[in-house]
Amino acid sequence: MGNDLRMSDLVFEVRGLTKVYRSGEVEVRALAGVDLTLQPGELVVMLGPSGSGKSTLLNILGGLDHATAGTVRFREHDLTALDDAGLTAYRRNHVGFVFQFYNLIPALTARENVALVTEIARAPMTPEAALDIVGLGARMDHFPSQLSGGEQQRVAIARAIAKRPDVLLCDEPTGALDSKTGVRVLEALMRINKELATTTALITHNAAIREIAHRTFYFGDGRITSVEINKARKAPSEISW
Repeated sequence: MGNDLRMSDLVFEVRGLTKVYRSGEVEVRALAGVDLTLQPGELVVMLGPSGSGKSTLLNILGGLDHATAGTVRFREHDLTALDDAGLTAYRRNHVGFVFQFYNLIPALTARENVALVTEIARAPMTPEAALDIVGLGARMDHFPSQLSGGEQQRVAIARAIAKRPDVLLCDEPTGALDSKTGVRVLEALMRINKELATTTALITHNAAIREIAHRTFYFGDGRITSVEINKARKAPSEISW
């Protein structure tokens, strides 16, 4: 996985993870026995068709959903043993989320959108520092309507990382963007991963993005079908889709 990873205690250890959704008589098995580990400072990409279990796994890793069976350990903590209050505390203190849609508050500037998180975090960076990391230091007093889609997504990333999370979970962060704009967003994510050593998991339908990852997990029918180690990572500007 390269010498740029800090090989110490695992950030995540997932064993036999199963998630079943029930609606009346209908049972949908979203995850069917997933095993994986994530290392400190690792950037992984999760690839697979819709319905293959990627988002369900990300939601369980992020404490947004409960597993039906199996275990998820975050460092020394068993997430599968936590109640809703415990998962809320875990999310608040350890996890940053980035989704396909930015969910910025239109009436607040970029700086103010990020400050919403820094005001409740334990040891946050300043909104200015977070926006500078994603390359928006000159745009922090602009409102979302004054920003492009890619800039809005980078504000969302700044908001996610401002509380200095251990883990950054990204679900289709470039899904609504063209390739040129998507590259800027990936550059921001790679910079955060490198400079802050934030363990990062990124879901995408875009197979080309796997070239920026340390490892790629391929999903199918609720399982990880294969894992690919990337021995020669590319910069976002070097990939095309």
